[in-house]
Amino acid sequence: MTLIGLSILLLLLLLLQISLLFAWQDYKDYHVYELTPRDANEQSLLRQLAREQPHWDFLGPRRRQNDSTVRVMVPHEEVASLVALFDGHRLQHRLLIEDLAPLVQAQRAEYLRRKQRLQLPHIDVLAAFYTLAEINEYLDSLPERYPRRAQVKLFGWSYERRPIKVLTISNGDGRRNKPVILIDGTVHAREWISPSMALYIIQQLLEHFEENQELLQDYDWVIVPVVNADGYEHTHSEARYWRKTRKPTSDPECVGTDINRNFGYEWGHDEGSSSLPCEDIYRGERPFDQPESQVLRDILLHHSERLRWYLSLHSFGNSLLLPWGYTNTLPNNYDDMMAVADAGAMAIVHATNGIYSYGSTNYVLYPTSGDTVDYALGVANASVAMTMELPAGGFLGFDPWVSHIEGIVTESWVGVRAMAVEVIRRYGSHS
Repeated sequence: MTLIGLSILLLLLLLLQISLLFAWQDYKDYHVYELTPRDANEQSLLRQLAREQPHWDFLGPRRRQNDSTVRVMVPHEEVASLVALFDGHRLQHRLLIEDLAPLVQAQRAEYLRRKQRLQLPHIDVLAAFYTLAEINEYLDSLPERYPRRAQVKLFGWSYERRPIKVLTISNGDGRRNKPVILIDGTVHAREWISPSMALYIIQQLLEHFEENQELLQDYDWVIVPVVNADGYEHTHSEARYWRKTRKPTSDPECVGTDINRNFGYEWGHDEGSSSLPCEDIYRGERPFDQPESQVLRDILLHHSERLRWYLSLHSFGNSLLLPWGYTNTLPNNYDDMMAVADAGAMAIVHATNGIYSYGSTNYVLYPTSGDTVDYALGVANASVAMTMELPAGGFLGFDPWVSHIEGIVTESWVGVRAMAVEVIRRYGSHS
C-alpha cells in the first residue's frame, strides 16, 4: 500500500471511530444522585418510586454488604421534580454527577481504542469488551482449535434475528450424558462484565485445561455468553445503559421486556415484576413471549435431566442469590445450595478479601417473579440454581472501564471454581 493509500485508510478509520463515538445516546446533562435510605420504610419508598417513575433509573446499592446507598440516573428535565420529591419525603440525597455525557464518551473512546488492536477470532478477555458478532466469531473458532473438547450449537434466534449460540466444553473422553454445569450471561443488556466473565470461564476451561481438568473429569460445562442478543447489540450501537430486550410492547413509547421477569414459573406477581411496559422490570404480556427467554428455557429443559448447577451471571452487587425470588419461604434443598454459595464466598474472601452476601433473592435483594433461577430450580430440575451479581465498576456499577475487567473476572473465577468443586463433591458423577 502506498503512503497516500495508508493515510486515506487511517483517516477513514478515524472518521469511523468518531461516528461510532457519537452514534451512542450521549446522556447529555443526565444527573446521577446518590440516596441513603435510613430504614426499611425509606427503602420501601424508594422501591415504590422506582415503580412510579419509570424514566428515573434506580441502580441499587454498589456493595450490599456494607453500603446501602442507591443511585438514580435522570435526564435533565426530570431533575427538578426528582429533587422536590426527595426533599418532600426528607430522603437524604446528594448529586454525584451533573453531566454523564463526558464520562460516557471517555469510556466509549477507550473502548474503541482498544478494539483497534483486535485480531479476530482471537479474544483477549482482559483487553476489551466485545460485540455479539465478535463473541460469536470467537465461539465458532473453538471447535477447530479444540476439536475434542469444544462444541458450538446455534440454539435459536433473538427477536431481531441475531443468533444465540451455546458452547459445550468437555474433557474430550467421549463419555456421553455427563452431569451439566450451565452458565449464562447478558440476560440484562447493559451488564457488559457478564459476557466478559463467561468468556473468562471459557478460557480457563479450554486454554488452562491442565489446571482445571478436575472440573471436567465427570462434568460438561454448557455456556451461553449472550442471551439478550438484541439488547446487548443496542448497548454497543445506540444506548449504553439499555437493559431489556428490543421487541416492541403494547405501548408504542416503550420497547422491551425484562427477560428475568418473563419466565413461566410463578410469573406475574406484582411484587417482583411489573405489568407496565415502560418499567425496567416489565414482565411481558405473558410468560415466554420473548424469543430470547424461549431459547434459554429450551436450553435449560434440554439439559434438565442432567442439570446439577445453573449459574446466571449478572452485574452488580457482590451477591450470590438463590431461589426463591417470588416468596420469602425457602426451597427444600436450601441448605445444600447455601453450602455451595458459602464455598464461593469464602474462597473469594481468602483470595482477595472481597465480601459477598448470599441467600435467597427475596431476602438478600428484593422480591422477583418469573426469574430464570426460580425456573431452573422449580421446573428444569437444577440441583443448585443461583444468580451471581458480579462486583461493581465504573460510574454506575455496571459500566466498568476496560482496566477493571481483570480484577473483576479473576476474583469472580475464584468463587465460581470453588462453587463448581463443591457441586461436584456433593452431587458426584451420577447423571
